Amino acid sequence: MSDIAASLQAIMLRATGVGAAIEHLTRLSGGANMESSSFDHAGRGYVLRRAPSAAFMEGRAFGHDVEAALVRTARAAGVLAPEVVAELGESDGIGTGYIMRRVEAEVNPAKILADPPPSLLADIARELARIHAIAPRADIAIPQMDPAAALADLKARFMSFGGDRPIIALAFRWCEDNLPTPVPPVLVHGDFRMGNLMVDGEGLAAVLDWELAHWGDGHEDLAYGCMAVWRFGQFDRPAFGVADLDSYFAAYEAASGTRVEPERFRYWLVYRTLWWAIGCLQMADIWRSGADRSLERPVIGRRTSENELDLLMLLEEDAPEAERLTIDLEEPPPARRLGEPSSTELLEAVRDWIESDVKAKAQGRDRFMAAVAMNALGILIRDAASPADPHDAALSADLLEGRKSLATPGLLAALRARALQKCANDSPKYASLAAARALWIRPSPEQR
Repeated sequence: MSDIAASLQAIMLRATGVGAAIEHLTRLSGGANMESSSFDHAGRGYVLRRAPSAAFMEGRAFGHDVEAALVRTARAAGVLAPEVVAELGESDGIGTGYIMRRVEAEVNPAKILADPPPSLLADIARELARIHAIAPRADIAIPQMDPAAALADLKARFMSFGGDRPIIALAFRWCEDNLPTPVPPVLVHGDFRMGNLMVDGEGLAAVLDWELAHWGDGHEDLAYGCMAVWRFGQFDRPAFGVADLDSYFAAYEAASGTRVEPERFRYWLVYRTLWWAIGCLQMADIWRSGADRSLERPVIGRRTSENELDLLMLLEEDAPEAERLTIDLEEPPPARRLGEPSSTELLEAVRDWIESDVKAKAQGRDRFMAAVAMNALGILIRDAASPADPHDAALSADLLEGRKSLATPGLLAALRARALQKCANDSPKYASLAAARALWIRPSPEQR
């Protein structure tokens, strides 16, 4: 961090005219796409948001210069966007990015959702309304989304990753059959969800991470934060893990003067869940390419199964009633272990050591990465006990082409069983998994 600190001192002198030292420079946890670091300068707190090199920005719709301008524009329009104070230049030698004043508020979704401020739902609706009130303008060079073209591009990426996961194929076919009609474009934040919202005792304090912004359909933003994965365990509160959808829609309509269209909302909920499924698959490619060899990448890649489970729960309401009956799913008894330690037991031993000797003593990002390592080992242990193969090229092709659908006898039951097992291996604590089991599995005679 010493080289970064020296560069930051020069940048802050340029921006503020004060030559104070950089203090308490700390890499923040998380940040699967961008690095964020907190620091103090001249008695004030700041956050550096950056990509370590220009190569890391390849393929992105716009650079940090445009992102910084967009954040400034949103803030000027009354949105609770951070205050940008400086931008990195090529001569600074630490990549691309910008510096913001640090907001002192909570960002951890679990802590926020455990006891959300009473105003939080109204605050979320208000900020979305303010964002969507910003119409396309020539000085903000962000892309305009064409839903059909975006879906086709997403499908091409899926095919490049093998195109062989049936639930994802089913979702693509549904989206192609249910494309929404065009609407006048507005500013879409693109990543408006818990985890990118800072909250204090008074309510919403800041809206972070604008790198996915574009001109498009405001319903996309409305739906994205309602994805099950972004409710962080609050499955029964579909609006951001905070409230029910009726209350959420009413709050947004009151703040924006715009009616929420439920079918349009459903399309974007399915589409963005599908989008994140493909994003998780892409993590493996990023890791394999060497562009980012951090452990987070392949572990996030295994979260594809969370999205597959959520997609099936979203889409199965279109299946015939007879296909939506509950299923029997027997849990195999645990195997008795004898003799020398198995591969699984060695993995368990390593995981336990990380928990007791590494994670317990680590701080900050090292503690976070120890938890990621334990998660990876847990996946391997569960895979060894109950292998689950999510790949089926022939069935995926049939679903993509419409030769099979949720009306195909027995298909929904088979997809349910596959989704349950795969998600149980990859993310056993995922809230949707418990909800799906309750909905889909017939209680045993002992439980009835």
